[in-house]
Amino acid sequence: MDLFALDGSFSKWKDVAGIAGNIFAFGLFVSPMPTFRRIMRNKSTEQFSGLPYVYGLLNCLICLWYGSPYVSQRNFMLVTVNGVGATFQLCYIILFILHTDKKTKIRMLVLLLVVFAVVALIVAGSLQIPEKVTRWYLVGFLSCGSLVSMFASPLFVINLVIQTKSVEFMPFYLSLSTFLMSASFFMFGLFNSDAFVYTPNGIGTVLGIVQLSLYCYYHRNSLEEEAKEPLIVSYV
Repeated sequence: MDLFALDGSFSKWKDVAGIAGNIFAFGLFVSPMPTFRRIMRNKSTEQFSGLPYVYGLLNCLICLWYGSPYVSQRNFMLVTVNGVGATFQLCYIILFILHTDKKTKIRMLVLLLVVFAVVALIVAGSLQIPEKVTRWYLVGFLSCGSLVSMFASPLFVINLVIQTKSVEFMPFYLSLSTFLMSASFFMFGLFNSDAFVYTPNGIGTVLGIVQLSLYCYYHRNSLEEEAKEPLIVSYV
């Protein structure tokens, strides 16, 4: 791991970027709370899907393992952010299971067991690799792939915004939090010379810029169209 040693002059900025990333990530973790308040109030999951939270848990656990000292070095900020994220996702999954129908309960429990089994397999398998650099590469590629697929998920929303010319399904603050978190951990990865951190977060930063640009463009257009509408409609 000496090949990726951090220059001491960047240590302070790496910590600043990591702390910022943790703060912005917290905004993402609490964003589903209004949804779960509604679920608890209605005592039903209605048409909501629990799959994003299952996938979120898997992603956090893989990245948590990558950030641990058993795999990589100087990545404590990854441990904290993904530890908090995994806790939130698990709480959301439990609440979802408690308020959904029996068939979905069973499916969610099976998926939850699969997540823990996959993570246990990754942890146990990687610990069997004696060379730490090889272990770093293996878990690094897994965590990088997991993050890229997570950041790619908004592509559906981006396509929907372009088709409908509406930002109704792309909340501004959620897009802003995603961009700020990605940008922070992109800088964290750069200062730490860790390609498995700055590569996926660099992709997330670019996608965040695209989302915010689309929001500004279509939101401005909708405001201009509203301004053009007559204040008084004549039916004469």
